[in-house]
This record gives sequence, structure tokens and C-alpha cells, in this order.
Amino acid sequence: MKVKCLIIDDEPLAINVIKNYLLQIDDFEISETFNNAIDALNFLKSNTVNVIFLDINMPVLDGINFIKSLEDPPLLIITSAYDEFALETYELDVLDYLIKPIEFPRFMKALNKINRRLENNKVVSDTTKDRPYLFIKIDKKKMKKIFLDEILTVESLKDYLKINTTTGKYIIHSTLSDFTNLLPSKDFIRIHRSYTIAIDKIDAVEGNSVEIEGLRYVIGRSYIEEVKQKILNSSI
Repeated sequence: MKVKCLIIDDEPLAINVIKNYLLQIDDFEISETFNNAIDALNFLKSNTVNVIFLDINMPVLDGINFIKSLEDPPLLIITSAYDEFALETYELDVLDYLIKPIEFPRFMKALNKINRRLENNKVVSDTTKDRPYLFIKIDKKKMKKIFLDEILTVESLKDYLKINTTTGKYIIHSTLSDFTNLLPSKDFIRIHRSYTIAIDKIDAVEGNSVEIEGLRYVIGRSYIEEVKQKILNSSI
């Protein structure tokens, strides 16, 4: 699976530099580019990416406040002409800070960091079997197999996830966006910034919420149209 990238920069030339670099790397793909953070926020309401390349100095909403506005941020790479914001952004869990003009060797170092972080969070999947499953890393040494048809809900806990299944609950280090991207979209859907659920485990739908195993989960405003449409399409 390719790494999905979003580029946000108010300078077209800066966007083109990153685009041209990424186009040379087979494992990375560009989901979208934006020249302002507002449009990027709207895009992220209904789309997920693995990494954002982000400028700091932008009109209306700057890069730092953009990061602070994200509830479940993907990996973040700052691309700035100034180094004065480095400390502040690292405190926001930014993975790397690239100073413009960005040379290709330095850019590749950032991509290597992305690959290492994703590898650490990686959930190894095998969908060729009759009963698809995932291996999740539940501690430093142990990988746990879970069958997709046992997953009830996946809950975001900031830098961690709680995976609720019919056989147990597991905590892993990952983001909801990354994990949801690994699940088949026909069987799972994100209903809230904090929840992804298994469609076939929904017991009832009432108003702006669904019920699973006796627990009620609210559907977020930005997700409600897509969720209800998908539920209707799966019903008789």
C-alpha cells in the first residue's frame, strides 16, 4: 500500500518541488495539494492521508494553528524557509523539519523517517485467506492475530488505538486514520474523529448514533451523510 501524502504550501514553486520529489518514489503518492490550510482542513473531513508536508507561514490559518486544530493528525513534515519554529513544532509531535530550499538527499532522509515510523505502526495484513486477519503489534515483542470479522469498533486514544473485538480488547500505537486505511472499506466505516466501526456489527441506528453490543456511538456531523448512505446501501 502506498503512502498517501498531502502538500500544503502557499507557494506554487514549493509545492512543485515536493511533488517532483515524491513522483520519483514508487511507495509514495500525492492525494492532493492545497495553497491554504482552510481548504486542506475541509479535505481532511472526508479523506485520510498518511503524511502531510506543511508550510508554516500561510495566510488566514498558519501551519502551527493548523496542526493544533487536528484531532487525529497523520505524520507531519514541516517545510519552511525559517528555522525559528522548529522547537514549537517538535513539541507538537512533528516528525521532521525541512528548511527551504529543500535538497533531494535531505528530503529522502525525511521519507526514511516516515517509512520507519509507519513500519513501527504497521499492521501486517493477509487478505488472501478465506477468513482475513491482521497482525497487530501489542507490545515490543508480541504480534497478535485478530480476525477482521471479530472487530467491533476501533477507538482513537490520541497516539494509541483501542481495538474492541468479540474476543478481547487491544491497545496499539497507531492513528485511527492509518489503521482505518488498512481495513476493507466495504466492511468498515469511520463515523467520528474518534471511531471506526464494523458495518455488520451495527445492531441499531437511531438519530445520529449507532448501537453495537449494547453501546451507543455518536456519528460526527461531517461523517453522517456518508455513514447513513452506506448503512442504507447495506440494508435489504
